Amino acid sequence: MLTSSSAAIDTPPAAPPAGPPRRPALRAAATPLAALLAAAVSMGAYCLALAVHGTYPFGPRSRAVNDLGNQFVPYHAHLWDLMHGRATGDLIVNWGSGYGVPFLADFFTYLMNPFSWLVGLFPRDAVNAAVFTATVLSIGLGAALMTVYLGRLRPGSPWLRALLAVGYAVSTWTISDGFGDPMWMWGLSSFPLLGIAYDWCLRGRRWVPATLVITLCWAANFYTAAMATLGMGLVLGARLLLDSRPVRDRWRALLRAAAATATGLLLAAPVLTVSYTASKASQPAEPQDYTPPAALDYLAHLLPGGLYPSAPRISVGLLPLLLVLAFPFMRRVPGRERAVWTGLLVLVALSYVWKPTVLLWHGLAMPNGSPYRAAIALTSMLVAVAWLVLSRRPRPRELLAGGAALAVLLAVVSGGHYFTRGEWILILADSALVLGLLLLLARHRTDRRVRIGVFAALTCSVFLATAYSVFSVSVIRDDNPQWTPRETISAASLTAHAAVGARDDWPATRTDPGPHQYTANDPLLLGGEGGSYYSSYLPARTAATLQALGSAWTMRGRHIYGLDDPVGRAIMGVSSSLGIVPGAPSAVAQHTAPAPPIVTLRPGAAFDGAVRDTSVFARQQRVLGARVYRVPLLTPASGPRPVPEPNGTWRLPGNAKGAAWTSFTATCAPGTLAYLYTPWFSGPVRANGAEYRAVGVRLLAANGIMPLGAVPASGRIRLALGTTTAQDIPRFPVGCLDQGALRRAVTKLRATGPAEVTAGGHTITAAFRRGGHGTAVLAVPAVTGWRCSVDGGASAAPRTLGGLIAVDLGGGSRVSCSFRTPGLNAGLPASGLALAVLLAVGVGGRFRDRSGRDGSSGTAGRTLARRLFPQRTTRDGLLDGSALRGTALGLRRPGRRA
Repeated sequence: MLTSSSAAIDTPPAAPPAGPPRRPALRAAATPLAALLAAAVSMGAYCLALAVHGTYPFGPRSRAVNDLGNQFVPYHAHLWDLMHGRATGDLIVNWGSGYGVPFLADFFTYLMNPFSWLVGLFPRDAVNAAVFTATVLSIGLGAALMTVYLGRLRPGSPWLRALLAVGYAVSTWTISDGFGDPMWMWGLSSFPLLGIAYDWCLRGRRWVPATLVITLCWAANFYTAAMATLGMGLVLGARLLLDSRPVRDRWRALLRAAAATATGLLLAAPVLTVSYTASKASQPAEPQDYTPPAALDYLAHLLPGGLYPSAPRISVGLLPLLLVLAFPFMRRVPGRERAVWTGLLVLVALSYVWKPTVLLWHGLAMPNGSPYRAAIALTSMLVAVAWLVLSRRPRPRELLAGGAALAVLLAVVSGGHYFTRGEWILILADSALVLGLLLLLARHRTDRRVRIGVFAALTCSVFLATAYSVFSVSVIRDDNPQWTPRETISAASLTAHAAVGARDDWPATRTDPGPHQYTANDPLLLGGEGGSYYSSYLPARTAATLQALGSAWTMRGRHIYGLDDPVGRAIMGVSSSLGIVPGAPSAVAQHTAPAPPIVTLRPGAAFDGAVRDTSVFARQQRVLGARVYRVPLLTPASGPRPVPEPNGTWRLPGNAKGAAWTSFTATCAPGTLAYLYTPWFSGPVRANGAEYRAVGVRLLAANGIMPLGAVPASGRIRLALGTTTAQDIPRFPVGCLDQGALRRAVTKLRATGPAEVTAGGHTITAAFRRGGHGTAVLAVPAVTGWRCSVDGGASAAPRTLGGLIAVDLGGGSRVSCSFRTPGLNAGLPASGLALAVLLAVGVGGRFRDRSGRDGSSGTAGRTLARRLFPQRTTRDGLLDGSALRGTALGLRRPGRRA
């Protein structure tokens, strides 16, 4: 049978004359202080590394790389606007992006880290500081909670647990995968929280708090919570295998944990149902291939300080690694326990290199990015095993065996490209120091002064080595051009924000912040009501609607751009927009133009499905309700001859580099503005002496409508396209805009528009002067969830005109539309059911306790409580008798000491 041991730096207990031993009480009192130490060391090391590297907020280097700059800083800016009542939408609808998109799934996924809500306490122009604060506090809380959890796994010195917890909180997963996603950083807390919750279930205690903890983890970030549930479920299985109780009792413990998990998930059901429904309705991501990492690259990632090549980032520092490598040689650990925990580590490690289990870890979907986001689970298990070693006071021989294994590992991976010379110096020096300190501790464990000195030296070692690892990874990442930071909060972006706010007159018209000058979500960062939007939840209907109207997109449509041609802006009611000043990209240019209101009236609309649009220009005219383009026929002129295809496209043959380009001629009215639409074409384009560049890639990147300038006095347009590979372009790729016709169309729409347009957080209402005979068109993509009514009548899903909301007035004068988040109604009843179960269990438990005190017997509530809490607890919280034994549960048998 397994037994527990005292921690190395604690004073050996003297035999008390009478009464219970004081060590558990003293250790329990020290745990909060040790947790604070773990948090302080973790956050301090992280901040020190950034300060040395000159990274924000300690220097000029920006942290806003990749999604941190493109998504999460803008999302936090929008959260600030919501908290201060300055946003045009609410948690249900975001009016600022994609010309009106659902927002609740974004909020649940990207902004539910409780530390993210601190953004409201900062000035808006300090949103970067708020995001940094959320990241650092997540690191600190993760370290503190891991310190507590390790004590649940096995008792021992809280101070040594704190040092191991630092390695978990500032692992290479944190500083490479997690740092740029504030919501994932809550995963650092989810793993120890779920470990504590399952420990309560294992001991037959606190089922209701355990359920609430599980709910907190899943609500705060369901993505990492799913990984934590799977990972801590495996740890629970290992602990049950090592439990000495009868099989029946172990099954009860497992069922308690399963019931707590199921109830916790039901309580968090709205988060899950809304996010799942939004994900199913979103623009699909690009299919991802998977190639397992090389074995040596994988092994190298056990060591700190490196970043590339791609492999699971699992380094937790040299102190935990040395202890884990010593684990197989620990004679104080029974062979069965060594086999179970070693097998668990190997099983989880292998699961990251087999595609079916990689999919399992990530919700059955290959991530669009690193396929090793679940590596955080292995970091928590490595630290747990390290604690199982350290809490048993490893002997010098066992430590030397671990050191030898580390030397073999270093020799094996020495030929790779994971490290630079600086990382090798760190690893060799810190390995020798850590091993020497552990040997000193093992030989002088009875000398209090030595123990204190060794602990102080280990603390310094962990702090400095962690800081250097963060610094090293930051340097490697900043040297990679793919990680160029975005300009989020700067003098130029603040000027742009002020310019947008000064012109904003929503909901009369829209103010578009323009192209992606600062981030991929400029409308969230700068305000206004633009078309740009980058999110995993971008509705497929929104992407298809805007792309069909001439918008550009990237990332297979998960990053949509706003319409920036005059007709597209008129359709969406854009009266003001920002642009880039040629030669001065940091300057702000504001363009204004008369625009129709957001809601307009069409006497006879040609709804979608009733006609077939022959070109994007024909579609824009149908939606606008006026003829403003001349769409000329193209005549092949010179170069490789194009072939007309049956699907209504031109097939351009590939030509050798430097050969003649395929050219066309077309005729338009002089002075009109020529536009080109070739969504999937990639290559140079020449038109009337000017050269442009198209960057389309079929499905992945779409070109928007491209301006070609004014048609010359001859009325003749010569268009040439250069391509070395065969490509398709539309049969009618050129449209010539009559600006006078567009002005007349806008004037008419304004004259016949509603007398009043009002917009709430997720509603929009338009009142016409008299009964409308025609169709009210709302310049909002008609995604699932919109319901509209006329004059207070029954609401129904609207029809569509060019993908926009269209409602037949039928003589009515008032149209009202509101958005209902799909999936929310499915999740709320599940939460109600879970809440009822929690109340029943809570009331049943209190009734059981009361009946136990007054001697009353059997009731339904008492029976339910006994089923969920089948064992009685003693005053100190441990189970009576032989209910739990062994170090697998971290308990000590009376009268025995390792």
